[in-house]
Amino acid sequence: MTPCRRTGPSRPVHGPRRGAEKVRAPPTDSALGSSSVDPLTEKQIRTSFVNSTKGEATRLRLPLDFAELPWPDLDFLGWVDPGAPLRAHLVVPRPDEGPLGISLRVPAVGRTSAMKSSLCQICLTGHASSGVTLFTAPLAGPRGRQGNTVGIYLCADLACPLYVRGKRQPKLRSGRQEESLTVEERVERMMTNLEGFTAKVVGG
Repeated sequence: MTPCRRTGPSRPVHGPRRGAEKVRAPPTDSALGSSSVDPLTEKQIRTSFVNSTKGEATRLRLPLDFAELPWPDLDFLGWVDPGAPLRAHLVVPRPDEGPLGISLRVPAVGRTSAMKSSLCQICLTGHASSGVTLFTAPLAGPRGRQGNTVGIYLCADLACPLYVRGKRQPKLRSGRQEESLTVEERVERMMTNLEGFTAKVVGG
């Protein structure tokens, strides 16, 4: 029997160092979309998942505010399942292949210290420790069915696109740390980090 393997959280891209010249790589056809998401239908969402069964995709519950989602501000859709709070979901747009759905598992909530802060590995937003959660995703295909997973620290509410745009503020006593990057650059960095995570799930 193949032993189960759990891959630890990957290192996120933090952006260029201060004083370093920015070199932009040309966009590739395989890159995940970095613009806002066109409104997705329920059918598109339920048929997009690559690491869950059809039954699980059928039973998942959409966000309670699904009819009122701010699609122009979303680069991907993420939410904790209202009917199963230890499960969460990401749906990521892909220009030529249709949306990519990733099922996540949420560890049981433990006591955390309000004095600590944690960083989301996708959007690099700093939170109080309760604002970041370690999510795990089963790998797609046979390796996932054998129990292999990959983990990542994310904003607990999966609202990364809103945080990078300043549409939602993290709960930090010291406030949000200022960055020299533009909103467009923060979105690009976020999507690069997200692409690295989804590649691990899909490719194993």
